[in-house]
Amino acid sequence: GTQVTVEIHHEDTSPQLIKRLSLGKGSQRLRGHDNKGFQRTEAPRPPGAKDLHAYPWDKSSLKSMPVDLQQFQKLDAYALKVNVKNSVEELVKALLKKARTDLEKVRAIWMWICHHIEYDVVGYHNKSQLSSKPRDVLQMGKSICEGYAELFEHMCSLAGIQCKKLSGHAKGHGYKTGQTFTGDSDHAWNAVYLEGRWHLLDSTWGSGSVDDSFTKFTYRYNEFYFLTHPALFINNHFPDNSNWQLLKPTLTLKEFENNMLHSSNFYMLGLLAAHPETPIIQTVNGKASVSVDCRPSTLFMFKLKGTDEHGLMTLKKHGMTLDIYPQKTGSHKLEIFAKPSKAEASDDVYKCVVEYVVECKSVDKAMRFPKDLHQPVGPSWFSEHQGFLRPSHREPVLHTNDGRCSLTFTLGKDISVLTSLHTDGSSLAEDMGRRHVLQIHRGNQIELKVHLPHAGSFVLKIYSKKKSDPGNYDYVFNYLIRCLNTEVKWPAFPKSYSKWLQDYEILEPLSGLLPANRNVQFKLKMHGIAKVLVQAENIYPLTQNRGCWEGTCNTSGCREVFVMVHENANHSFYSHVLKYEVETQ
Repeated sequence: GTQVTVEIHHEDTSPQLIKRLSLGKGSQRLRGHDNKGFQRTEAPRPPGAKDLHAYPWDKSSLKSMPVDLQQFQKLDAYALKVNVKNSVEELVKALLKKARTDLEKVRAIWMWICHHIEYDVVGYHNKSQLSSKPRDVLQMGKSICEGYAELFEHMCSLAGIQCKKLSGHAKGHGYKTGQTFTGDSDHAWNAVYLEGRWHLLDSTWGSGSVDDSFTKFTYRYNEFYFLTHPALFINNHFPDNSNWQLLKPTLTLKEFENNMLHSSNFYMLGLLAAHPETPIIQTVNGKASVSVDCRPSTLFMFKLKGTDEHGLMTLKKHGMTLDIYPQKTGSHKLEIFAKPSKAEASDDVYKCVVEYVVECKSVDKAMRFPKDLHQPVGPSWFSEHQGFLRPSHREPVLHTNDGRCSLTFTLGKDISVLTSLHTDGSSLAEDMGRRHVLQIHRGNQIELKVHLPHAGSFVLKIYSKKKSDPGNYDYVFNYLIRCLNTEVKWPAFPKSYSKWLQDYEILEPLSGLLPANRNVQFKLKMHGIAKVLVQAENIYPLTQNRGCWEGTCNTSGCREVFVMVHENANHSFYSHVLKYEVETQ
């Protein structure tokens, strides 16, 4: 981490200079001292070819130079504790005690300002009373962007580092998607000269944020705005002098206005791109589509006009896709949120990463979703982590013409599954919703057979828990099932009791509603049982044949039919395992 500066001088210069050089720390050149014992810095040179970064962003680094945040931990902690308010010179002296390189000096100044100067919401509304002179900003402990930038510039110059205050337009507080920028600049930030190149930073935005009504400032440190990569900085900072974009090619104001605004959370969460790349989206036949690319295992959610019920979001390994179907015409705000799946408790909240405006000309009424549909829809890496492997249906929506469908998964070890079917309206009570899905286990395979009670849109919800856990089932994922055939009318599956084991299987009858006055054929796969009886008006024993219990029963004269088992030939005690209803005459 040590920096060495070698300077070559003409042989007839006095050795005095060289002696004085050895006193310098880090890489600034010394040009004599002022009376306060600080080095004077040279006049900042304008940015040149070697300062420029390629646009668009190459997805390599969030910073414009290599920065190891681990190595800053001690310095950061020291800078936060420095408590000098009487003069800017004294403050800089105290901060530089632990800083060796220019980068460390800038870091110490940055950390101190971000944690000790608050945004002056009152001053912002009444600028005439406001001084942005560094001394006043320090005394007051608050300022607006102008004061942050001037204090930063002044502290850097005392530390012997070239620094420039920049002004321009920013997509900051109060920015509306798609708006244009006219008139004077509305924001200020800084460029600093480190290791032979210019770099950008914004200590106002590094320090925290202001609430929607612009009346309250909250300290919330944001690492993103320290030495931000210029191709990312341009996302919300447009300098009056385009050379200070530090980009090749530079962007025009029009391009800046039309570009997508990604919040700093977007990049801090490792997201890479959002499509479309324009902030205003028109629906086509009532539908708009959005996708986000990211590094693996990021969770997403969205809100269209504050609710997530008019869309279909699917999680992909490297991002998500979202189809939106607004149910009203007009302009709608669409917000997309993300969080890492393995978050520490502090990060365990969804943060807004990107915003669109969806302009809807026509509504697709057929794409109304049931209220019980939960985002994201369909299987994903998340359901896989929960032990649902190799899904037979990877898409979020299942279409069935005859009202029946079947899904299979390979289950991870020790997993117990609970399923239920939901639809809008009162046609499916909760207990019936469970009985329209039948689980069939074969080894580590599970098959879910679904029989819909009528046409329409249904949600198949899948829950799981560890068999060894006594606790409740946790929701894992869901599918949307659609059926347009109005003839469809499947009865529920038979009701099963606790003695019906997971790997038993009903071969027939699958319908939980038996015809009246008929002989009905029974065929059940069960093991470890001594005797099976079917109880209707009379009792009918089933006989065992190659692992199946088979026989017939007559349904006349009864409303219910029970299947009962003897677990042990010596017991007289029967357990109920299944219950069927019989159609009324």
